[in-house]
Amino acid sequence: MSTYFVPILAVLMILWAIAIYNKLVKFKNMVEEGWSGIDVQLKRRANLIPNLVEAVKGYMGHEKGVLEEVTELRTRSLNDGPPGERAVTEGLLGAALGKLFAVAEAYPDLKASSNFQELQQALQEAEEQIQLARRYYNGSVRNLNIAIEQFPSNLVARMFSFGQAEFFELEDPAERAVPEVNFD
Repeated sequence: MSTYFVPILAVLMILWAIAIYNKLVKFKNMVEEGWSGIDVQLKRRANLIPNLVEAVKGYMGHEKGVLEEVTELRTRSLNDGPPGERAVTEGLLGAALGKLFAVAEAYPDLKASSNFQELQQALQEAEEQIQLARRYYNGSVRNLNIAIEQFPSNLVARMFSFGQAEFFELEDPAERAVPEVNFD
């Protein structure tokens, strides 16, 4: 009996390590999928911004500083980087868009423009999709990080160099607010 015990125990330990490794790979891939979803939505929003700026330019010629800030932050938002850096840039872009819409309040013809209204709606939808993608990503990060920290999966994670992922969150509470884009 004892001659079978050691080989059976070794096989069980190998199977256990394989199961944990596969779980960690699954969580890592979910994090990557979540980040891809955020990236797609951020690019979608960034692609709407030039159209919005063009629609606003004709009405708000003397509000050049706001338009330049939005344009500059949009360009920065297209650069890849770790989630923490991207969150800061996206928060600043959201705040700049909020300023743009606040300034647009003073232009009734602009608010009545169907092009501007369509862009507002598209931007609002993009913001909602970003929030959904962020929740999925952060949930995936949470699951991966928990698996990496919990015993005994932390042993396998350390053995195969699995690292914790970074959450995509905004630091400044003012940046957490979605820009208000409804002028109805």
